[in-house]
Amino acid sequence: MNTYFVAAAAIAFIVGLVHSVLGEILIFRRLRLRGLVPTNGGNVLSERHVRIIWATWHIVTVFGWCLGAVLLRLSLPAGETNSAVFIEQAMVLAALAASALVLFGTQGKHPGWIGLLAMAVCTWLGQP
Repeated sequence: MNTYFVAAAAIAFIVGLVHSVLGEILIFRRLRLRGLVPTNGGNVLSERHVRIIWATWHIVTVFGWCLGAVLLRLSLPAGETNSAVFIEQAMVLAALAASALVLFGTQGKHPGWIGLLAMAVCTWLGQP
């Protein structure tokens, strides 16, 4: 087992968690009037801008956790696992989660969810 990869994976998971939690506490709590997705940008940002910033903020966590999962899998001895399949599946799940965040966060008004969904589908279809 590669302990450096395990350490890097643990750091990725912790940083992702801290990133999302602190973002919610320090930034988005002040922009939230009601519900899960913040909408109040004051005089500076429109509601749609606040929504996509929220989704994008949490996409960083999703992709960071995906990298952490890949690092964790790569930490195992080479002969014990099929890392390529795992990496492909992790990428599909991360892209699906990111697509769902943008779709939900922007109420489908930002087309980024379509691109992320297309990425997930192409990756899934490309698996052997």
